[in-house]
Amino acid sequence: MTPEQSAWFAETFETLSENVGRALLGKERTIRLALTAMLAEGHLLLEDAPGTGKTSLAKAVAATVQGSHHRIQFTPDLLPSDVTGVTIYDQSTHRFEFHPGPVFASVVLADEINRASPKTQAALLEVMEEGNVTVDGVTHPVGRPFMVIATQNPIEQAGTYRLPEAQLDRFLIKTSLGYPDRASAVEIMAGAKDRTLNLPARITTQAVGTMADLAQTVHIDASVLDYVARLTEATRDDAQTALGASVRGGLALVRCAKVWAAASGREYVVPDDIKDLAQPVLAHRLVLDSEAEFAGVTAEQVLARVLSDVAPPVLRVA
Repeated sequence: MTPEQSAWFAETFETLSENVGRALLGKERTIRLALTAMLAEGHLLLEDAPGTGKTSLAKAVAATVQGSHHRIQFTPDLLPSDVTGVTIYDQSTHRFEFHPGPVFASVVLADEINRASPKTQAALLEVMEEGNVTVDGVTHPVGRPFMVIATQNPIEQAGTYRLPEAQLDRFLIKTSLGYPDRASAVEIMAGAKDRTLNLPARITTQAVGTMADLAQTVHIDASVLDYVARLTEATRDDAQTALGASVRGGLALVRCAKVWAAASGREYVVPDDIKDLAQPVLAHRLVLDSEAEFAGVTAEQVLARVLSDVAPPVLRVA
């Protein structure tokens, strides 16, 4: 990436963020994380109470990139075919025709993903990983960009199916929206309408693909890669974790850091990019041991300690 390209990337990223921010007030960091997940070609997991704007976020991101948006309400009786689509025999043509499911969209909101059965969860997570759907032996690509924004309710756990750790690892970023500050809440209530309506597109889906390709050309020094490796190793060696961040977690952190650096107008990654993203990218990949969990220790606390203990490298930029 050249300095000119990084300047264009940062300007475009800021334009996208501001546009989404018109629909989602007071949530700049979450919006930037969502856009980072999209441009790193990953998926976002939101753990939040109802009514915090999760649907608005998905609709606003889709509208901003001139893409399509579908919402899937996950329930215990939802079948995998309800997500991916089905093949139906057409008597008029005497042929089987594929009817795509709601997963075929630029941005898919999987609302309360932990309420569906593990089989249905696995069907969605397979599409997230592979980028296509295979029905009756025929593969159907979902297109590009493709991002799933899945939600979980952290309060109400009755009748839910907890996502296994291996499936949580498939989400690039996990974060939360939370409630808006008072000034933003007053402004939202004063409007009393869907702020995603008539939200203008700021970029095409093809340009999103160009930005994603460009972000991967951001330079990352070997010392920064070593820093990421030391961080993930430290989470695995920590006395309070039963399972630390995997190599996939380290790769996810690198992918996000490249986008984060480009969004800041830089063509190279610095250690502060890693620090900024470590919590949303790595925390949900940690599994605490039973004693630590019983004592009330959180993955965020463990990761904060690791970040404090592992010294970052000192880069010399010409």
